[in-house]
Amino acid sequence: MGGSGNLTNTLSSTSKLLEILNVRLVGAGDKVLVLSHGFGTDQSAWQRIVPYFACDYKVLLYDLVCAGSVNPDHFDFRRYTTLDAYVDDLLAILDALRIDRCAFVGHSVSAMIGILASIRRPDLFSKLVLLGASPRFLNDKEYHGGFEREEIERVFAAMEGNYNAWVRGFAPLAVGADVPAAVREFSRTLFNMRPDISLFVSRTVFNSDLRGVLGLVGAPCVIVQSARDVSVPVTVAAYLKAHLGGRSSVEILNTEGHLPHLSAPQLLVPVLRRSLAR
Repeated sequence: MGGSGNLTNTLSSTSKLLEILNVRLVGAGDKVLVLSHGFGTDQSAWQRIVPYFACDYKVLLYDLVCAGSVNPDHFDFRRYTTLDAYVDDLLAILDALRIDRCAFVGHSVSAMIGILASIRRPDLFSKLVLLGASPRFLNDKEYHGGFEREEIERVFAAMEGNYNAWVRGFAPLAVGADVPAAVREFSRTLFNMRPDISLFVSRTVFNSDLRGVLGLVGAPCVIVQSARDVSVPVTVAAYLKAHLGGRSSVEILNTEGHLPHLSAPQLLVPVLRRSLAR
């Protein structure tokens, strides 16, 4: 009897998770394509990308629990101290929808979530497309992640001191290219985040170091990187290619910025098509 109750609770909580994280399936294809957004955005970041894939795929969209589109009451500061809890959420979604095979496109921190998920459940992932990915943002001896610890602490202090001012300064830098609509869109989703959650997640991301697990990835990977990205040096793409365990390749987009799905979808779409077809 107790087991039955536990099962009912599990089903109920999984169903609740799909609702909380705004899970959607769009499109009519036979294969499943998961699009997982990065820090500071939500699933709307993919709105310029989805129409190009909805004919060939069932496109799975969801919001990370830290996104401003999710009720902040659902963010558990004790649980989401590492990326593993985000991996739990992704796998719970796939299992709840009875998806046993998918291609996965992850932006920024979601690229790392996808890497960890594929290590845990290699059967689930046919391909990983890692967009603006970094296994470690901080510099370390011979490794160039792009940031010194002191720089990051200044960023955290700015976020804590005046979140609105930080967003207004950070959004144009992150977008990079002169695309005002993309800056407005990224600013909107950053402002939607509760500042304490945004700071907490930033700390989690910048304290993460996944270099040691890259060799455990067996799924084929395509690393997609903007030529000029304030958040991820182009050398990180080469590092990922050299250290990922499965077959991997690199695609450099001739654009700038950390959010090409917002600022340069016309460049990104053909690269995604080619990456997924390999």
